[in-house]
Amino acid sequence: MAVIAPVEKSAAEGRQQQPRRSRHRPLLLNVVAVVAGIAVWAVVAALGLVENLPAPLGVAEKAGTMISDGTLASDTFASLRRVFLGYALGVAVAVPVGFLMGWYPTARALIEPYIQFFRTIPPLALIPLAVVLLGIGEVPKIAVIFLASFMSCVLSSFQGVIDVDRTLINAARVLGASDRTIFAKVVVPASTPFILVGMRIGLGASWATVVAAELIGAQVGLGYRMQKASTWFDMDAVFVSLITIGVLGLVMDRLLLLAERRLTGWQERR
Repeated sequence: MAVIAPVEKSAAEGRQQQPRRSRHRPLLLNVVAVVAGIAVWAVVAALGLVENLPAPLGVAEKAGTMISDGTLASDTFASLRRVFLGYALGVAVAVPVGFLMGWYPTARALIEPYIQFFRTIPPLALIPLAVVLLGIGEVPKIAVIFLASFMSCVLSSFQGVIDVDRTLINAARVLGASDRTIFAKVVVPASTPFILVGMRIGLGASWATVVAAELIGAQVGLGYRMQKASTWFDMDAVFVSLITIGVLGLVMDRLLLLAERRLTGWQERR
């Protein structure tokens, strides 16, 4: 025992130190990837390999101008508000509908045809219809974002429920658990990884949709700014809006990834 204890202690210390070293490696690789990407961008722009491609320095200067006059802040806030409202509403409706479809065959038979029908229609194709039916205010923009996030999340929630291991459900029933207990203690935790993946996909779809929605009837927003800047051939402003959308999407995705790791800590990861 005196010999085994130090060996076990050193092994435990090694397991504790290894995550600390590996924890910083992805962040370092991310920084290297970003720096390398900017360097390649600068070289391509300097050599003129891509026509009308702005240089990183010019885009940075334009970003400073848009920040100082408040344009970037107002556009970012407007787009964020639209994405947040449409995305939050889409997820809030999609998760219960997905659970309902997965748990009750009758509900699945009634709802699934509509889901499959609208899933094949791109949300961008519904923008003209939304404008005609709902006007040119904020409602049609939020509506198409809602549809984009809803379709991405409802299928993942439904798939998560039907993919729950039947052995777990049967074991819970043998132990005397009610359907409500099985649903809350077995189905919901097992479906959480699927739901969070759908939420991440829906987030990307929401940002893609808001850019297109802001091309019609908007007076402020990152998509509107891109369209207006392209009209004047201001490629620096176009790239500022593009980079802002990418950064916002990346930050929101990382927050969802953090929530996924905390909510599914029981799941094995590579």
